[in-house]
Amino acid sequence: MSKQLLVVEDSRPIARVIKQIAESLNYQVTVATSLAEVETLLQGGKNNFFAATVDYALPDANDGEAIQCVLSHGIPSIVLTGKMDDLTRQKILSHPVIDYIPKENSQAFLYLKRILHWQLSNQGNGVLVVDDSLSARNHIVELLKRRNFNVYVAENGQLALEVLQQHDDIKMVITDLEMPVLDGIGLTNEIRKKYHRDQLAIIGISGAENGIHSARFIKNGADDFLRKPFCPEEFYCRITQNIENLSNIAQIQKAANTDYLTDLPNRRFFIRDAQHRISEYIKTGTPYALAILDIDYFKKVNDNYGHDAGDHILKAFSLYLRKHFGKGLFARLGGEEFAVVIAGLDEDQLYNRLDDFRRSISVAQIAFEQQQINFSVSLGVIFNSQEALEKQMNLADSALYYAKENGRNQISIYGAEEES
Repeated sequence: MSKQLLVVEDSRPIARVIKQIAESLNYQVTVATSLAEVETLLQGGKNNFFAATVDYALPDANDGEAIQCVLSHGIPSIVLTGKMDDLTRQKILSHPVIDYIPKENSQAFLYLKRILHWQLSNQGNGVLVVDDSLSARNHIVELLKRRNFNVYVAENGQLALEVLQQHDDIKMVITDLEMPVLDGIGLTNEIRKKYHRDQLAIIGISGAENGIHSARFIKNGADDFLRKPFCPEEFYCRITQNIENLSNIAQIQKAANTDYLTDLPNRRFFIRDAQHRISEYIKTGTPYALAILDIDYFKKVNDNYGHDAGDHILKAFSLYLRKHFGKGLFARLGGEEFAVVIAGLDEDQLYNRLDDFRRSISVAQIAFEQQQINFSVSLGVIFNSQEALEKQMNLADSALYYAKENGRNQISIYGAEEES
């Protein structure tokens, strides 16, 4: 469901730009051009606004009065201002605002877009604050909650390691240097034994005058450093930059491991994950099956209906894989060839799951434009093999070839074709 954004802005061109930015992020936007309009909108205390952008100076509120009005209704707010001096900055920061943005140039609106994006996305990001000072912890927690992070706390490094094990949504640790039991450097070192930089960011903080601490943190695996006392602007810039770095890495990793058309894992990801899973199945004696699947006569689909139809069939086939094999591992290896690893049942039940999938495909009618397209799939399967994955895939592929040569729309089990 779209989040509601209140835009308080008397300049129609600027309000239009903010509205376009917000709508591109799937916000629903309401614009108010004066303090009187804001008060009318919010009267009665009932509103569904997720956030607001508030112009510092309005025709009937020239000195930031609209900020307090919007905040008093519990609406997290970003302040935009055309004038910026130390007094104005201090007035704005005396309020618990998300941030403020000087309207200096087009970069202001790009920064606003980043903030609005992360106000939505940060709800899935956890941050662990580690500091033995209650007042310091509470200050950082308050700043983070304005940005919609899930916030966890610990008063020393040892407790922080326990919290990390309990919450898998934690993407960032902010740790003080000087703490009892396990200090910030020790904690950073311990975290890096388990979490790589592409999994979790660490920001060290310290109020010590000695400038060597920033280098010590970085050399022990931290990504950034803040010296106390820090200003909110610098804090937010560093937090956002580190979260964005993690997000960018995740997107690159997804692109490297995902098939562009079907959004399924690709061959590279399949081989890596299948090796790990199969080795666990062999170690625990868990029954499993590896299957190579190929859509029958796929070239005819492209020839008869066009390549757009072929792409549509591949996407539909991928949805069937997700539906039928749930937590199993499945991937597009390339073209019309796919792979599946399923486990946890006996051999007969594994076979039946694969055959249920084959039968559901054979009776499906996939709508494309004004036509209904029917197709089938052939499978080559190997059960409970202890061979290396590459050898298993070759053996399953040879069973698939047998299924293709002997009529298609069937399952061939490696070894069974030699007995028949």
